[in-house]
Amino acid sequence: MNTKTVLIAVLSGAILVVGMMGCATGKDGEAKLLSQAKVSRSEAEKIALAKVPGGTIKEGEIEKEKGKVIWSFDIATPGTADIMEVQVDAMSGEVVAIEKESPAQQSKEKKTKD
Repeated sequence: MNTKTVLIAVLSGAILVVGMMGCATGKDGEAKLLSQAKVSRSEAEKIALAKVPGGTIKEGEIEKEKGKVIWSFDIATPGTADIMEVQVDAMSGEVVAIEKESPAQQSKEKKTKD
């Protein structure tokens, strides 16, 4: 093997290891947040859906935002391409934010998460 081939193999391996560590860290972080939550996902879903009548949850996750552990749900409603994002405090069950996202905003947000 020449030096270039070895270098490519080493860099590829390093990238793979870093990527795997990122996935593990994400799952560990999620587990930590779940252990802190006093409101279950199913309870938070009911609270969020009550704010968007006729809606269907497309995505949901637990995350820490502005120092608070929250459940965040993307809720679709019939007849519109817009998504309502509803955030529920995972400690109190209080709705802390409701935002309407257009398809363009959804696409932009998806790109920043990937």
